[in-house]
Amino acid sequence: MYKKSTILQLTVFICFGLVAKISHAQASDEEQIRQFYKLSLLEGQSYQWLDALSNDIGSRLSGSLGAEKAVAWGKDELDSLGLDKVWLQPVMVPKWIRGVPEYAYLETSAGHSTNVPICALGGSVATAPGGVKAEVIEVHALDELKELGREKIEGKIVFYNRPMQADLINTFEAYGGCVDQRYNGAREAAGYGAVGVIVRSMNLRQDDYPHAGAMSYGDLPNTQRIPAAAISTNGADLLSNTLKLNKQSKFFFKMSCKNLADVQSYNVIGEITGSQYPNRFMVVGGHLDSWDLGDGSHDDGAGIVQSMEVLRLIKKAGYRPRHSIRVVLFMNEENGLRGGTEYAEIASSKGEDHVFGLESDSGGFSPRGFTLDIDDANFEKVQGWAPLFKPYMIHYFEKGESGADIGPLKKDGIVLAGLRPDSQRYFDYHHAANDTFDAVNKRELELGAAAMTSLMYLFDKYGVSQ
Repeated sequence: MYKKSTILQLTVFICFGLVAKISHAQASDEEQIRQFYKLSLLEGQSYQWLDALSNDIGSRLSGSLGAEKAVAWGKDELDSLGLDKVWLQPVMVPKWIRGVPEYAYLETSAGHSTNVPICALGGSVATAPGGVKAEVIEVHALDELKELGREKIEGKIVFYNRPMQADLINTFEAYGGCVDQRYNGAREAAGYGAVGVIVRSMNLRQDDYPHAGAMSYGDLPNTQRIPAAAISTNGADLLSNTLKLNKQSKFFFKMSCKNLADVQSYNVIGEITGSQYPNRFMVVGGHLDSWDLGDGSHDDGAGIVQSMEVLRLIKKAGYRPRHSIRVVLFMNEENGLRGGTEYAEIASSKGEDHVFGLESDSGGFSPRGFTLDIDDANFEKVQGWAPLFKPYMIHYFEKGESGADIGPLKKDGIVLAGLRPDSQRYFDYHHAANDTFDAVNKRELELGAAAMTSLMYLFDKYGVSQ
């Protein structure tokens, strides 16, 4: 029998050993994360990659030459990292072309007109060769069409003028609150005999940049489809104020966009094979395609280069992951989500076990944290990591949406996460001609890459509770 004093000494010794072990693991994690940040900020590659992607290649609309060049560029760069595997995954994508620049004006009376900035929405049909000119009826919600009825809408242009809600701090919530008018507006208006639609740009700032984005006609026959365009926020206010003074004012717009047959493109994939669980996969990615007005630096060039940087930093730091980690440069998020859907379908058909996915598709601004599609047990684990991120001002860990491209991977037992940068300026650039390389801050971009690498490291080291 042990004496009570001996038992007490053993208990203290065991407890001290456990505390020391925990403290050592914590210190090890702190050191590893500090190394990731140091490498990203002092020896980072993400900004140089973004420079090449944005300025040497430019816009990358699905099915375009720019998208084709981006695929080749992405594969070459991943090959240069010395990953265990790099390959192209074929995917059929839509091909929509804008044609010559759009033209529009507001006419208050014969001979008195003011040019306004517009752009065709992705997937829209063209106007007649001579354009469309008609009176305008302003609405703020799709439901208003039913209230107005065909008698008041037929033969007119429907003007959707619901702005993003400025008092919502979460700008993505504000975006979600008005994007239905862009996506479904033409389909709904066509049912009441409208000859076209004009949609206020999804933008919290007052400027002259019209913002593109996808729209859908659903199953509406081709003969019933009407042209749809976005108008800048300044242009929308001018149009609205003019209509208040003169309801007989007319709007003219001309577009030559066209939908063509689907073409083949690719997801670009690179992998570091896991040392302990080679058949369990962790994915990080963004979308390689962009709209065609700017060069897509924030949406989503930033996410692409940050995701590539995650694998580069892991290798540079000499960290050997337990799980297989893939970077996926997804094609066709903007107007179809074909790349994300195809990746998930192939993974499922092969029986691949994906346990974690991370996406960056919210711009290259200062990282604030992550939203996670996660169960309670794993969320509690993530909350325990918060002190590791606090020195880097990463404080936001909330349950929520992850990302569009990794969304199709969702199943029981997988954790999905999305990087959440400061979003207050994101919609100043989203889908617009000013989404260019000069709008991205090098340091903010690199901080985001380091934060993503750190989260990937922690999930790889400690696993996902299933």
